[in-house]
Amino acid sequence: MNNNMSSCNNKKFWIYGLAFVICGVVIYYLISIGNVKYQSENVENPTETTETQVLGETTSVATDPAVGSNVNLSTIPVTHIATPEKVKAIYMSAWTAGSTKHRDPLLKIVDETEINAVVIDIKDSTGRISFHVSDPELAKMGTSEKRIGDIRALTALLHSKNIYIIGRISVFQDPYLTVKKPEWAITKKSDGTVWKDRKGLSFLDPANKEVWNYIKMIALDSYALGFDEINFDYIRYPSDGNMKDINYRLLPGKTRADNIEAFFVYLSSEVKKENNIPISADLFGLTTETLDDMGIGQVWEKALPHFDFLAPMVYPSHYPSGYLGYKNPASYPYEVINKSIGSAIVRTKAQGESIAKIRPWLQDFDMGATYTKELVRAQIKATNDNGIESWMLWDPSNKYTPEAFLVEKVQ
Repeated sequence: MNNNMSSCNNKKFWIYGLAFVICGVVIYYLISIGNVKYQSENVENPTETTETQVLGETTSVATDPAVGSNVNLSTIPVTHIATPEKVKAIYMSAWTAGSTKHRDPLLKIVDETEINAVVIDIKDSTGRISFHVSDPELAKMGTSEKRIGDIRALTALLHSKNIYIIGRISVFQDPYLTVKKPEWAITKKSDGTVWKDRKGLSFLDPANKEVWNYIKMIALDSYALGFDEINFDYIRYPSDGNMKDINYRLLPGKTRADNIEAFFVYLSSEVKKENNIPISADLFGLTTETLDDMGIGQVWEKALPHFDFLAPMVYPSHYPSGYLGYKNPASYPYEVINKSIGSAIVRTKAQGESIAKIRPWLQDFDMGATYTKELVRAQIKATNDNGIESWMLWDPSNKYTPEAFLVEKVQ
């Protein structure tokens, strides 16, 4: 009896094992020929995007009436949307932009509110480019990471929905490239090794012309792939850490602000004027009020002539205790924005420039206070009350407060 049971069990074991192997071979075969599909649908959104994984590459097919039925978005010729008169943008990381699950709720906000633009990371502060680039010389750098599977499909999809696409490049903070090319990095006075801030992050040397050319290549390639505007962030020297040990390599008579300004001039001539690409620059919020470069090389007047838009990061939570007499400025968003934007307007007019160049970054994240729809809207109201009608909202987690946005669309 026991021997028969054992024999029976052995036969079952081999039958199940053989079936398992056969199933495994079939699944492997299906994956190999690219026959694995997944679909994300939103019944409230007229666009359904099917992403098909084929040999590690992601392509998108749209059934949006604005594009046409079953069109491979990657095959649509690259077009660009003119900068809206009033830009109302939200930021999304490359990881969010590359995932329909996380991207679709944000596109729903764009569909249903005044939001008409998105800011997407081209290169974030890790130093990695978010997608496969098309420029062979740039590809040789080996700095791309496929966070967005098919960037052409994404830009075509966003354009089909009339969404203005701003591509963000984190310029000089780059802990990835400083490892690959330490000769391009800011170094220590003490021993010549790569300098790092208190978080262990390293920076490229703002005076290095090879760095300039690298950033230019990224900007031009991104525009060719469908980004409408290139936004430059971290265009500065480090702001914290052992600053006394930084070898700034300043030429006689030159300052950090001079070096940063020279980079601004380069971007203006090589990206903006030469290629007719709209460009914007992110600056510390206090640049609208301080007269020196705060040790990081940023001066409002030195940036103003060289960009289409300046984006001071006037997050109320980032102002020090005691600013405007408030112990916690984050709890007074209207007052903070009103003062900072007001100062930017005075300084911009003094240079004979249009205040339409001012497009601030506003706060939609909890820091210093819980940012309710009232606090988010208070910042927008302060911006509008100063005659500035364009702004961008930042939340590193990409979780926004749609209740704070108007429902009518802004063209």
